[in-house]
Order: sequence, then C-alpha cells, then structure tokens
Amino acid sequence: MGKIYTALGLMSGTSGDGVDASIIKSDGSTKYEVILDKYYKYTDEIYKEYTLLKNGIKDEADYERYFSQWENSLLILEAKITLFHIDLVNEIIKNSKINIDLIGFHGQTIWHKPEFGSSRQLGNGKLLSQSTKKNVIYDFRANDLKNRGQGAPLAPIFHKLLVEQNKLDLPVTILNIGGISNITSINKRKEMISSDVGPGNCLIDKWIRSKSYKSFDKDGLIARSGKINITILKNALENFYSNYIRGKRSYDIDDFDLSFINDLSLEDGAATITAFTADIIITKMLIDIDRIDDPIDVYSPTPKDNIYICGGGRKNKFLFEKIKEYSQRGNTEHQVHKIDEIGINGDFVESQAFAYLAIRSLLKLPISFPDTTGCIKPCTGGVLVKNY
Repeated sequence: MGKIYTALGLMSGTSGDGVDASIIKSDGSTKYEVILDKYYKYTDEIYKEYTLLKNGIKDEADYERYFSQWENSLLILEAKITLFHIDLVNEIIKNSKINIDLIGFHGQTIWHKPEFGSSRQLGNGKLLSQSTKKNVIYDFRANDLKNRGQGAPLAPIFHKLLVEQNKLDLPVTILNIGGISNITSINKRKEMISSDVGPGNCLIDKWIRSKSYKSFDKDGLIARSGKINITILKNALENFYSNYIRGKRSYDIDDFDLSFINDLSLEDGAATITAFTADIIITKMLIDIDRIDDPIDVYSPTPKDNIYICGGGRKNKFLFEKIKEYSQRGNTEHQVHKIDEIGINGDFVESQAFAYLAIRSLLKLPISFPDTTGCIKPCTGGVLVKNY
C-alpha cells in the first residue's frame, strides 16, 4: 500500500458561479475517501466580470486582442479569483483543522480551444501557495495539449476509480453535466473511453440570463412552462450534426450557437434549447458508448449501460427527463440514474477528481490518456509550486 495523501481539490466550472471544494484521502491509485465537500459562491463582482470577459472572447482574434490590449482586465480578474480561493482555503484549514498535504487548483477557464493548442485558466498558483502555506498543483491541461491531446476531459481516471471502488456493474457510463457535458464509459473488459459530449448547462444558463433577471432555470421550471418548437429544434440539430467535427473530444461554450431561438419567448426558448442540449448529449454519448463496447461497428446498438449522472445539470428536472427519454431511442435500454442514488454526492465529483489528480501529479502518474483526451501517450500533468 502506497502513502496516503490528503488533498484539497478546487473546481470552478464554465458556469462561473462559484467554487466546489473537496478534501479526499487517497494513494493516488487504488482508493479514495471523501473527508469534506463544500460550495463557495462567487461574489456578484467576480461573476459579472467573468461573464463579461468570457462572452467577449468569441474566437482566436478576440483572445489575442484580450491578451494584448486588455491584459490588465484579465490580470485584475485573475487576482480577484485567486484571492477568493485563498480566503476559502484558509477558512477550510482553520475550521476543519485537517492537515492538507497539497491543493489541486483548477482555476477559472476563460479560453479553451484545443484546435489552437491553447487553454487558459485564471488563477495564480504561486500566490495561492504563498498565501496558504501549502503545496499547490495547477495548470493541469498544458502537458496534455503538448502531447497533442485536447486538454479535457481530465476527470475520467477518477471516474474509473469511483466505478471500481463502488463496485458498479459494467458496462457503465458516468455522465457529468456541468457547463459542458462529458462522459467516462467503461466496458466489461474494464477499458475506458472518455470525451466531452456537448453542452451542459451553458446554453440554458446563457439564454435565461439574456432574457430574464435569473441566472439559471431552477429545476427546469421555465422550460417546463414553455413549448418545444419542433421545427426550429429539428433544423438546429440538423445544422449542428452536419457541421460538428467527428472525433472532437473537448468543447467550449463558444462551440455552440444560441441564435436559432432568438425569436422565441423566454419559456419556449428554454424548452427548445433544453431539448437541443439533451439531444446532443445523448446522441454523442451513445456513439461513444458503442465505440467502446463494439469498436468494429461504432453504430451497433448496445442496450446495456447503466448511466450515472453527476454535476449541476442533473438538478434540472426537465433536462434530466429529456435525457432519460432520448436514451431509449432505437434498440436500447440504457438505465439512467442520478449518481446520488448510490450514495455519491453528484455536486462534488469533479472537485474530488482534481484533489485526486493533484496526488497523481505529485506522484508523476498519468492523468490523461489516448482514449480520454486523445493525447499520443498516457501523460501526467500539472505544475507543482511550493512558494513559502
């Protein structure tokens, strides 16, 4: 048995609403134990500044302009985000009295375009280490990108451990619905495959924010009160599937367009974009499941998998219902569950994952693989800093 480390994972997703924090104990390989999970909501100031900057970067030209002309704005926001993390870490250390060996610091993604070989997370790992007096591992995606991977998703190796430790029946798929949705599928041969599978909450949230004073569609109630525009939905899906890049493993919010629902009411737009999101998730997920269960014929039906959903999107009841409905298309009998049904808190799987990834990074163990990010070989990642 290897040494057991205590790590704090900090995950702030593309929704930009706050930070999930988790402490786990693990050897970085065969076991983990959850010690603490807690959510910290961003201040209104950070949320608004992040949303404004994120929405202003549409393409590579915008990205380069931000970093040449508006770099100060990004650096100021990065400082605010880092200070927010410092405060919550110090609060956790003070209140929990747990001796933390290291911190896995994801940072706040402002730009993720693997086709350009770049991904930028706002967060100063050196300042976090200096202010908390802890070893910090950050910049998890860079090494994968250098190895021709897409920098995401990175949680699959933890999902695999979660499946093994909880003795889930194979084949199984973990579907994480955050701002972007990603899956980890494991077949009966214990082979793992993973990829992003489309939007998660990002398009729904963006629509709600643009048309109301709310920041998200709580429980999917706004969508449920509307009517799906079948004609618009069908045309949007046909357009997406005719243009999406096959083999693409990683997405950012700007890979998806909302303009097709611009003329709809708040309620009908919410219903239509939720159905659009569910359709893409299920279609791409089932293709990936088929690919691992039967690599010879990627479109062969596999009515086998248990699908466990984690992440904030599972709380959108209308989205969850649509995912269950669409998962039964064709000759399939996939069983869709919330991961909470097996005693796992679906809010904190990703923050636990980055605590685990920090331990693996410290031990120089791989965190990404050819069948998860598309990198050319299994590779570790993350930058270790001890700045105190």
